[in-house]
Amino acid sequence: MKQLTRFIIGLACLVSIPTDTLAQNIEKEKELTSHEKDTIDGWDKGGIIGTNMTQTSLTNWSAGGQSSVAISGLVNLHANETQGGGLWENHLAIAYGVLRQGTVKAWRKTDDKIDFTSKYGKKAFKKWYYAALMNFKTQFAPGFNFPNDSTIISDIMSPGYLIVALGLDNKPKKEFGLFVAPITVKLTMVTNQDLADAGAFGVEEAVYDVSTGSKLSDGKTSRTELGGYIRIFYSKDVMENVTLQTKLDLFSNYTDNPENIDVSWEVLVNMKVNKFISASVTTHLLYDHDIAIGVDSDGDNEVDSFGPRTQFKEVIAVGLSYKF
Repeated sequence: MKQLTRFIIGLACLVSIPTDTLAQNIEKEKELTSHEKDTIDGWDKGGIIGTNMTQTSLTNWSAGGQSSVAISGLVNLHANETQGGGLWENHLAIAYGVLRQGTVKAWRKTDDKIDFTSKYGKKAFKKWYYAALMNFKTQFAPGFNFPNDSTIISDIMSPGYLIVALGLDNKPKKEFGLFVAPITVKLTMVTNQDLADAGAFGVEEAVYDVSTGSKLSDGKTSRTELGGYIRIFYSKDVMENVTLQTKLDLFSNYTDNPENIDVSWEVLVNMKVNKFISASVTTHLLYDHDIAIGVDSDGDNEVDSFGPRTQFKEVIAVGLSYKF
């Protein structure tokens, strides 16, 4: 009897609570739950690893052509940590490809990239963070001015680029990021002395005696620039088994022709056929006013002009890939 009495009293108390109070409590619980989900601390890791091979063999082929073997690979990784009001993001992109064609025994490089970015941000307001960014770029192996394979035009750490920037980072969504840095230092490194002497990639070239041709002083192996920097990053599964990732970097030197903006725009589209088979398309548009590119304008197989030009690279590959 006592238990029944307690049950009736408790039920009466519950019924007497205003419905708007109950609704407010439910909404507060929803807000609290949503807040907890949005601020879960920990690591978000993943990436794409792929390798591709193309082989063509021709024997007495009347239509003509050359036998060839091409091998390429790419690694695209990320590791991001959320801790309290801090956000630490790390991205690593590596690509390398070689080609052997016809009777030429040597392998020719078709792709070569090392690109690492680390960025740390602290909550400022809304979706904005005070942030510091470090970006490093170089390559694995020497590059040659084919068909002349005795002239090196690039090498590991020639060039090497290091960018250190301070600014604001906007993260409205996990897939999108906008980093704006009014304080940026860009260091260009050319450790190959022959390339440095030639003033490659914008460093100060060597000084020579006009009458004798002897070198009076070595070319500088580095160049430092102070300017402004913007980076836009977007990565999303645009449809089932199709991932789009794009990155745009813009840099302007405050003290030397600030209107000449360095542009680097990369796009990666990865399409999964099944767990291990995939196709990928990568493009890279590059413009740097400090890089002089030789051009044969009259078609006589001799370079007759040098100057900054828009560079573009495209790689289409089908092969083995693993996404995690």
